[in-house]
Amino acid sequence: MPKRPHSPQESDIDTKRPRPASPKPFNPIKVATPEAAAAVDANPPAKQLVAAMGDVVKNPDKGDCVVYWMRMHDLRNNRAFSNACEQARRDKIPVIVLFVFSPQDYIAHDRGARKIDFTLRNLAILKKTLADLDIPLHTVTYVPRKKIPEKVLSLLGSLGCKRLYANIEYEVDELRRDIKLCELALSRRVQINLRHNKAIVEPGVIFAPSSGKPYAVYSPYRKQWLKIVNDKLDHYLEEAASPTANDPSVRESETFGPLFETEIPSSISGFELDDADKAKMAEVWPVGESAAREILLRFLNTKARTSQLGPVNPLAEGAEDAGKHNRVVKYGGDRDRADKDTTSRLSPYFSSGVISVREVFRTTMKLFELKEIDVNSNAGVGTWFSEIIWRDFYTDVLASFPRVSMGRPFQEKFSAVVWENHQSPEESRGPASKDSDSEAVSRWKQGRTGVPIVDAAMRCIKEMGWVHNRLRMIVAMYLTKHLMIDWRVGERYFMENLIDGDLASNDGGWQWSASTGVDPCPYFRIFNPHSQSTKADPSGDFIRYWVPELSKVRGPDLHTPSTAIVGKLKYPRPIIEHKEARERALRRYKNPGST
Repeated sequence: MPKRPHSPQESDIDTKRPRPASPKPFNPIKVATPEAAAAVDANPPAKQLVAAMGDVVKNPDKGDCVVYWMRMHDLRNNRAFSNACEQARRDKIPVIVLFVFSPQDYIAHDRGARKIDFTLRNLAILKKTLADLDIPLHTVTYVPRKKIPEKVLSLLGSLGCKRLYANIEYEVDELRRDIKLCELALSRRVQINLRHNKAIVEPGVIFAPSSGKPYAVYSPYRKQWLKIVNDKLDHYLEEAASPTANDPSVRESETFGPLFETEIPSSISGFELDDADKAKMAEVWPVGESAAREILLRFLNTKARTSQLGPVNPLAEGAEDAGKHNRVVKYGGDRDRADKDTTSRLSPYFSSGVISVREVFRTTMKLFELKEIDVNSNAGVGTWFSEIIWRDFYTDVLASFPRVSMGRPFQEKFSAVVWENHQSPEESRGPASKDSDSEAVSRWKQGRTGVPIVDAAMRCIKEMGWVHNRLRMIVAMYLTKHLMIDWRVGERYFMENLIDGDLASNDGGWQWSASTGVDPCPYFRIFNPHSQSTKADPSGDFIRYWVPELSKVRGPDLHTPSTAIVGKLKYPRPIIEHKEARERALRRYKNPGST
C-alpha cells in the first residue's frame, strides 16, 4: 500500500487561504418562495440524481480501498455497506467506513441536540463493532456544507479510493450534494455507487396508472405498495449480507492504521446537551442494534405497562410475556392510548436506521407465521404494518414533491391562510429564537396552555424527547387550528426536540394536522382537545403523571378543569375556548387571506 503523506484531518485544512477572524453566522433560508418551490417540483433533484447515477465512471482503477460513506439514516449494516464490503472482498483491498459531520446541515434541517447525541452514541458502539472486524470508522467534520463533495473526494484521493458507496438521502440539499459529488467524481475517475435503502419500496416506483404521477393520497399508494412487495417479498425484504472483515494487516498500514484511532466526539459544537439531559436520553433511549431488536421483541411478546408511560428505559425489568395478549396484537384497539406503552417506541431506531424496517417485517411475519404482508386480517399486526408503510409514503412524497422539504405547503392555496406567527421567506433565516415566541407559542412549548392533554404531551416532549403519535396529532392541531400558529413553527420545534426527528415524517404529520399537505384531514376537521383527551388518556394516568398540578383530580374535571379547580390548583386558564377557536379557524381556512 502507498504511504500516506499526511492524515485525512490535515488534508481538510486549506493553508493557502487566510482564515477570517470571525466567520459569518450560517443563516439558511427555511422557507422558499412559491416560485423557487415550483421550479424544484418541476425538475425534482431525485430524478436528476438518478440520471447522474447512470453517468458514473464505469471501469475505475481498483485503488487501495473501498469507502462506504455512512449517513444519519444508516446506523447499522445496510445495502450500501454490504455492497462496499463485497466489492472490497472481490478486489482484495480493505473497506473503510466514513461518517461526515455537517453542522450547517444540522442547522438547515433543524436537527436537535438529542438527535445528534443519539447518533454519536450509536456511532461509538458501531466503531467498536467494526473494529472487531478490522474495519475502521473514520469521522470528519466539514464546513461549509457546499464544499462537502470536494472535501470527500479529496479525502478519497488521500486514501487511494476509487469506489465510494453510500445510501441516498432524499432531502433536497442532500440530493443536490450527491449530484455534485457524481459530477466532480467523473474527472477524478472515482466511481460513485448510491443505493436506495431507507424505504422498502424506493421513491419513484409507485405511481397512479392513469396519470403516471406519484400518489399524494395514502390509500391507493398503500394498495400498490402491498401488491408490489407481496409479489416479490424475498426481494423487498431481503436482508443485506453481513459485512466481511478486513485482513488484520490493515492496522499496520501507514494510510489506514491511524483511522482506527479517530475518536467519536462526545458532542458537536452548537448541539450539546446539558449533563442531566444527556444522562436522561442515555437511560430512556439505549443505543445499538441489539437494544433495538430487544425493544421490538418486547413489543411483539409482552403486555403493555402503565409503569412505562414516563421517561423510563423501554427495556426496564418487569415485562411480562403475554402470549396472544401482547402489545402488537392489541395495537389495533389500543394504539391511540397514551396511558401505557401501547406502541413499539421504535421510531428513534427507525429514523436513525439503527434497526432495519425490513427486519421488523421479517421478524413479525415469522412470529405470526404470515406468508405475505396483510393489513386487514390481523387487526393488531395489520394496523401496525399499515402505520409503518406511512414512512415509505412520506419518503416518496419528499422525493417526488421536494417543495415539502423547502418549507412550502403541499397545497399552495393555503399559503395565504393568516397565521398569528407567520413564517415568510424573508423572515425564515437562522435558528428559531425563544425571544421571538409569542405568549401563545411560549405557553404551548412549556405545556401551560390550560388544556391538560396538550400540556401533558408537551411536557413529555420536553422531558423524553418523544411522545405518542396520537398526542403529536392533538398538539399539532391545537397549535395550528386553535392558536392559529403557522405549522412551520411547530414543525421546527419538533425537529429541534424530538429524538426521532425525521424530515419526511415530521413534515407529513404537521401538514396533515394543518390541512396543508398530502392526504390531509379536511380543514374543517378540528379536534376538540377535551374529547380527544378522554380517548387518548381514558384512565387519566398520563395527564396526572405529566401535569402534577392535577395529580389528585379525577373524572371529567381532569380533561376539562372547572374554573374553581383552575383557581384552587393554580393551573393556567385556557388560552382560547374551543368554540371561539373553531369559528376563527373555519373562517380563515375557508377564505385564505381573511382574518
